[in-house]
Amino acid sequence: MSSFQSKTSATIDNAKALFGKQVNALGKQKDKVTELIAGVGNKILRFGDNPRVKKLIEPVSVFIRMIKAHFSGTHKMTNSTLGLVLLALVYFVSPIDIIPDFLGFFGFADDLSVVLAIYAKVKDEIDDFLDWERTQD
Repeated sequence: MSSFQSKTSATIDNAKALFGKQVNALGKQKDKVTELIAGVGNKILRFGDNPRVKKLIEPVSVFIRMIKAHFSGTHKMTNSTLGLVLLALVYFVSPIDIIPDFLGFFGFADDLSVVLAIYAKVKDEIDDFLDWERTQD
């Protein structure tokens, strides 16, 4: 179990090294976050047939709903969770990452690992959000 946690932490640390400053600034700019969400949607539309991208659709859609609820004020996240969720989306949408997306199947391996590592790291807050979301209908 600790091996999984250390791999998760290393994956997140690598993503932070690439995009940490950008994410810190992004968390304070709702219009930029809206642009990011649109970019994520466009990438999913472009590459949605890729099996690795299909694995990302559910976690990414949860992240997007969490961000929208946070910025609308209906369900706030902690600052650390907001930062990690934004990091996952920035990493996913960016063409500049550890393994470039133009490499096809292999190019999404790092996107998948970063998104799933962050999903695992903030799982408790995701569960709280999903419980809250179920009560909103």
